[in-house]
Amino acid sequence: MSSLGVAIIGYGLAGSVFHAPLIAAEPRLRVAAVVTGSRERGEQARREHPGVRVLPDADALFADLSGVDVVVVAAPNRTHAALALRALAAGSAVVVDKPFAVSAAEAAEVVRYAEESGSVLTVFQNRRWDGDFRTVGELAGSGRLGLVRRFESRFERWRPVPKGSWRETGTAADAAGTLYDLGSHLVDQALTLFGPVGAVYCELDSRRPGVSTDDDIFLALTHTGGVRSHLWASAVAPRPGPRFRVLGEKAGYEVYGMDPQEAALRSGRRPDDGKPWGTVESERYGILGADPEGAVFPTLPGDYLAFYRALADAILDGAPVPVDPRDALAGLRILEGARESADSGSVVHL
Repeated sequence: MSSLGVAIIGYGLAGSVFHAPLIAAEPRLRVAAVVTGSRERGEQARREHPGVRVLPDADALFADLSGVDVVVVAAPNRTHAALALRALAAGSAVVVDKPFAVSAAEAAEVVRYAEESGSVLTVFQNRRWDGDFRTVGELAGSGRLGLVRRFESRFERWRPVPKGSWRETGTAADAAGTLYDLGSHLVDQALTLFGPVGAVYCELDSRRPGVSTDDDIFLALTHTGGVRSHLWASAVAPRPGPRFRVLGEKAGYEVYGMDPQEAALRSGRRPDDGKPWGTVESERYGILGADPEGAVFPTLPGDYLAFYRALADAILDGAPVPVDPRDALAGLRILEGARESADSGSVVHL
């Protein structure tokens, strides 16, 4: 059968690097349209996806959705909910980049509309398919760690000079800042592994001159099942800590470094180029065990393409969507609780 046409609203980093290459690599999908007001990005889209229809704005797309079966919302965060609702109302399947919306109330409205209309709706939580995260999931699920007591996760970087983007200078109405950017991934991973959260404590700081949003954050989540998740994200970490550190009753696991898929996509690679994808060198494997002994434990390959593979399955075969949007709604409620906690300096019960 012919492939499903996908329209991508926004062709910045998210649209051009994270979405379009993965869509193009899935045989049942194709990049049919790109919405961008930038002439340069439009020309880039035409080079990278010959035959693509380039449109100047979302109005032009919704005026003519011919050949479009799926709409990917990769525009600035403040537009996510409104664009998702327009796409759903037009009868398209919808993928929304994270954060799902700027508020849980907005997200709930989108979820409700999709459920009532029976539409396919999902959220691009691609970090569920990081290789190191997949490895943590396997270790926790297999019982090799025993009962997990504490889960630590970090996205720490050393970027002392701001870029001046809206993510650094925007407001809460824009869902700007590190909490809603990298925090969306951190919270989603913790929820995926250990389930609902009953309480959250958060510290938010703005460390760099000229940055009005949070760029250095810490969250402590208490899951209803008893696990505690400690989560960090920072642009001012000259010595990043372990990407994951998981402490269980039998053993612990610790791994450093970032999943290689983002760097590969930024360099222009695609997961269908015939070369190994998402693998890390053996010297970057994590350590599993308990002091004084520990053993190298191989990291599973990452697989961002799995998201769009599952999306095609959901649309064509009625399979579950790759990410339940209610999970993203739960994550937003935690992020809202985190902001409340940071403002009050206290633990917030959800």
